[in-house]
Order: sequence, then C-alpha cells, then structure tokens
Amino acid sequence: MDLMTKIICSLSFIVILCSLMLEPKRQPVRVYLIGDSTMADYSGDYNPGKDYLKTLYPLTGWGQVFQQFMSSDSLVNIKRFIAVDSVIVENKARGGSSTRSFFQEGRWRDVYQNLKPDDLVLMQFGHNDSYKINQERYVNVEGYKEYLRLFVSQSRDKDAYPVILTPVARNYPWKNGHLKNAHGKYDQAAKDVAIEMDVPLIDLNNLSMEYFSTRGKEYVTKHFFMNLLPGKFEAYPNGKDDNIHFQPAGAKAVAQLVFDTMKKLDVKE
Repeated sequence: MDLMTKIICSLSFIVILCSLMLEPKRQPVRVYLIGDSTMADYSGDYNPGKDYLKTLYPLTGWGQVFQQFMSSDSLVNIKRFIAVDSVIVENKARGGSSTRSFFQEGRWRDVYQNLKPDDLVLMQFGHNDSYKINQERYVNVEGYKEYLRLFVSQSRDKDAYPVILTPVARNYPWKNGHLKNAHGKYDQAAKDVAIEMDVPLIDLNNLSMEYFSTRGKEYVTKHFFMNLLPGKFEAYPNGKDDNIHFQPAGAKAVAQLVFDTMKKLDVKE
C-alpha cells in the first residue's frame, strides 16, 4: 500500500470515527401508565415511609411488573411501537383514580409536562369512573369519553403516542363457567373513543375475561385476585376477600396480555 492510499484510508477512518462520536445518542423512550389501582405500582414510594412488604404485599398492580417486559430482548417484538433499545416505564397510575379525578388532582398535568416525542401513554380507566357512590371519582359515560379524548389529544400535541385500554376484568360475574363484563357501558365507551380518534386499542377487558375463564373461577380466585387466608400475609392478618385487585401472579398474567397485544398493534402512522 503506497503512502497516498494509507493517508486516504487513515482520513476515512477518522471521518467515520468522528461521525459516530458526534451522532446524538437516542434517549430512552418512556412508557407512561395512567390509570387506577389495578395498574398501580405499590412498591417504592407509593406510600412514603411505609414498608410495602409489611403494609400492602401481596397487592400488585399489573403496571408494577410491566418494566420486566421492556427488556432489550423483548423490545424487538414491539419495534412498531418502540424503535429504541431502552425503555423506562413511568407508572403514574393511582388507586381510586377515575379519568376525572386523575385530571383534577393534577396527575395528568404531571405526565403531560414531561412527555417527549415518541413516548407512549397507555391509559386504563373505568373501574372508578362508574362508582356513583363516590362523587369525587364518578363521571358518567359521556364525561369518561371526554377525558379520554383529552388525554389522547394532548398526548398527540407532544408527538407522543396514546393507547387506550378497556378496564381489566373483575372476578365477577361468572356464568356457566365464563367470566362476564362487569364494566357496563364504560367498556364500549373506551372502544368508541379509540375508533373515533383512530387510537390503538388493547381490549383488556375482553382479553382478561377470556384468559381468566380458561384458568377457571377457582384458580383465578385463589391465585390471581386478592383472596387471602387469615395469617398468611403480615399486611392482612385477618385475610382478604377482594375480587378486583391482583396478587403477583395475576398482575404478571395481565401484563403479559398487554405486552402480547402490543406485538400485534401498530401505533405509528
């Protein structure tokens, strides 16, 4: 190799090296989870100053275990959603939240102010929106749809990508061995907004009803939902009868349903 060729090769190498060094690093995409207690993360600072294992465990929201589905190996399966190899799950779901209270308490503002282009917003409400006894949470079906429209529109204002989820199933009512819809018109309302605004939909209510039905009432009651025997867990010395919230196995099962559905959806135009 003559001197001129060596010089040209050296310069080419330097140019390539500099371009790689100067190429901006892609920031991790954030997946924001907004919703209620069935989605919330009860560990960490959910109840500041209180030990999760002593005060709430085994209570587990499905969003609490969602980060483990966002590993670099798994992200290959949802590259239509997320084109980077690093994702941070920001779980902003809170127990007792309806679409209305989530907005009025400033929780949505906290998400909106931090949204960046290409972030995802997964929204799952409905459990508390229909709770007429609590007027601080309750919002009628039309109001529920309006708040979903707001979350969708403002996510898009930030070039983030909204995804609507129907509310996850409760462990009732059962009929002839099959779990039925417990969310009334709120289930269809979420679907209506998704169609109207051309938003990707994860029909978590139907997915979870079908999956829980395949496992059977006895199994999901004992292993998935918060039905606990007295003395088994420190946080619940008298046991617990709760067919809305999840134990770890139930949370993981629901998170898996969400992730598997994301593989089939295309959030970006």
